[in-house]
Amino acid sequence: MLTLTAVVSFRQVFGAIWSECIWHVADASASPTKFIVSDHPVTLYNRDVSPVHRPSQGSNDPDVRLNGTHTIFPLSMERVLILTHRSWATNPYGPPTKMRPNPQLERNAFFNQMQVQVGRQLDEDEVRRINFIIKSRAYRFIAAAETDWLYPEQHLPTKIKWSRLSDGYLLFPDPRELHHGGEIIVGFAGGGSMARDAYGRTPLDPDYGKDSLPPAGKDPLRRFKDEFAQLFGPTRRGHGSNQPDEDSEGMHELHLSYVRPKPREAPSGESQEATQER
Repeated sequence: MLTLTAVVSFRQVFGAIWSECIWHVADASASPTKFIVSDHPVTLYNRDVSPVHRPSQGSNDPDVRLNGTHTIFPLSMERVLILTHRSWATNPYGPPTKMRPNPQLERNAFFNQMQVQVGRQLDEDEVRRINFIIKSRAYRFIAAAETDWLYPEQHLPTKIKWSRLSDGYLLFPDPRELHHGGEIIVGFAGGGSMARDAYGRTPLDPDYGKDSLPPAGKDPLRRFKDEFAQLFGPTRRGHGSNQPDEDSEGMHELHLSYVRPKPREAPSGESQEATQER
């Protein structure tokens, strides 16, 4: 009875952390290989914390609050839910073992269902890499509809490094759907209001809104959008509710312009050809 009571008390321990993540649902319907399941159904992946590291051995997991920790949960053979911290999805160039902003557990939080990204199609190699992560984090048992799906390592490079499994931004939502800000303000019919910033802090917190603003100087989110546009073209790997699944030509060029230097404009009275010849 005491064990059951303890389990119930922890049922929402990560609720706020996961609510504030960027959610995206990826689809394996086009892949001959589908998802496996394990006796460790909620799988955590951090590229810098492999299963051989002490914090991740046995029944332990990399801390769910670490910047670079993704949460992977297969919904069916062809659908997987992947949760990524906003701080990591907007700046994947920092340390993945740094704590995300406001890592406090067991608190109230808002969840914006309109921002869940859908529509991403996985190829077979991506499905196998996700299956390998799930298998590597299993306690004892895994299961699949086809025997071959249970051995994703047979189709991956020999002795592939844990950190390389996520190459190509395997577990990331599409950053072109993201933006700075994210504060939510709610008004009640009887009066009063409630507000949270993108990381769940209230206006009374001295850091309220601090991490929601673009940093001074170069913006890592713009750099990431530019990188995605170069890697995947105008087609988005995921999109929110009522959002396009492909960028217009102008929007695609805008994303590509975030990092590339803009061509120098020809001075008044000077031809473009002359400028280029220089």
